Formats: sequence, structure tokens, C-alpha cells
Amino acid sequence: MRIITGQYKGRHFDIPRSFKARPTTDFAKENLFNVLNGYIDFDGITALDLFSGTGSISLELVSRGCARVVSVEADRDHHAFISQCLKKLDTDACTPIRGDVFRFLKSCRQQFDFIFADPPYALKELPQIPDLVFQKDILAPEGIFVFEHGKDNDFSSHPRFVEHRAYGSVNFSIFC
Repeated sequence: MRIITGQYKGRHFDIPRSFKARPTTDFAKENLFNVLNGYIDFDGITALDLFSGTGSISLELVSRGCARVVSVEADRDHHAFISQCLKKLDTDACTPIRGDVFRFLKSCRQQFDFIFADPPYALKELPQIPDLVFQKDILAPEGIFVFEHGKDNDFSSHPRFVEHRAYGSVNFSIFC
């Protein structure tokens, strides 16, 4: 896994082979962030990474200048890996939280300029996640929400949907 651009551009982190999470591919991540540059300036914003897995998106957000990133991951080993990567970068711009995303959403009382969610594609609650994010009012008024999902999901009829991008088997729905 590598950081594509920003302060930590080119930094590599070896993901343990035992991990179940699949990091967003460099190809998909690079193309997504190229699209997002037309929507949002990451410098100085607050961001939330839900189902952060390996932390690939969280690290990218920190590298791109986000003032504060909250990374939520339930798996103990994945959370430890994210914490370890942040320690190697010697940054405190990201707060890794080990916990259930749905519990986090229920108790969250802050707003974020950018939210990224990459749940397991087989998660039965996956179709409800965009509504949960908007019901909790955690996206700032001018914020952007990116939802990574499998090809079998279609969110184009959602009232806050803006566009869909697909890169290989990786699909992103963008909401605002």
C-alpha cells in the first residue's frame, strides 16, 4: 500500500498477509482523488474514514493536508496496523478509533467536511449506510461523502447522489 500524493507521497506500508481487508487499489484511489479535486480542497478540512480497513484512505487524507482525520475500524489487528502507520509518519492529524461503525454513527456529535466509507461488500446493512450518514447530520453543509461498494449496488436514485465512478471492480458513489 502506498500514499499517492501530498506530504507523505510515495511512502509504502506492507500489509500483513493475514489481513482480511482489501485496500482500495492504487489505481482506483488515484482516479477517485483526481475526481474529488474538482469537488473539495483537502487542505485544512476534517475527514471521517468509516470501515477504514488498512487505513489507506486515512493516510492519504493526512498526506493531502487534512487538519483532522477520524479513522473508525472494528478489527483489532487492522486498528493496530493503522496506529503503527501513523506512528511511522510521526503525525497526530489522525485519530484511529477501534469500534463498530454503526455505534460510532449513533453517538457521533460532530460534522465532517469529507466522509469516506468502504464497508465489506457483503455487509447486509450496506444499502442503508448513506441514509445513516445523512440522518445523523454528520456531513457538513458543503461536504462530500464517498461510498465504496460492489457493482451490484446502485445509489443513483438517492436524493443526495451526485455521481458514480467505477474502476475495475471498485465502485464509488459520490454524495453531497
